[in-house]
Amino acid sequence: MIGRLQGVLAIKRAPQILLDCQGVGYEIEVSMSTFYQLPAQGDAVSVWTHLLIKDDQHALIGFYTEGERKLFRQLIKVNGVGPKMALTILSGIAESDFALCVQSGDVATLTRLPGVGKKTAERLIIEMRDKLQQVDISSPAGSPVVANSVMTRSSAQGEAVEALQSLGYKPADAARMIKAALAVDADAGAEQLIKSALQQAVSR
Repeated sequence: MIGRLQGVLAIKRAPQILLDCQGVGYEIEVSMSTFYQLPAQGDAVSVWTHLLIKDDQHALIGFYTEGERKLFRQLIKVNGVGPKMALTILSGIAESDFALCVQSGDVATLTRLPGVGKKTAERLIIEMRDKLQQVDISSPAGSPVVANSVMTRSSAQGEAVEALQSLGYKPADAARMIKAALAVDADAGAEQLIKSALQQAVSR
């Protein structure tokens, strides 16, 4: 089992990264919550990992904190919630906000996440109430400011739309969400566009 990796962030393109560990490159899928907290491409970083074993492939899921990994592992134990949906949940809502939704029985907010219907939201609330006690949930760390981006506006927009699609949003919905985010900040980079779009989707 690969539990943690330390190396150089060789590639950073939401929602995946490539971590160079002494010449060996590990492709890792991460939640947007983790993605926001990663350093710049080329910097050293450590990530907690979960090895996902499927019939046709092995995949690594990465997390910036051990607490987020614990929450992911609890989420995938919920009936009907697979790894993809668990990553979508972690990408679309902060850990502390998710805990608040569970504790307060807030079905409405959870159903705003892509792929989470009313029944799934209700199941999450019922099954996760006790499990949250096993997970260290704290307020999310501030996301890094994207500065000196060399990407053009169109490439940032395209990357942001692609990232939202990988999280389960339909192409038209992803494009609409990024357009709304651009209306708030026309000069935002891809990371900020994704973050803004996801925040607006959950809070509307």
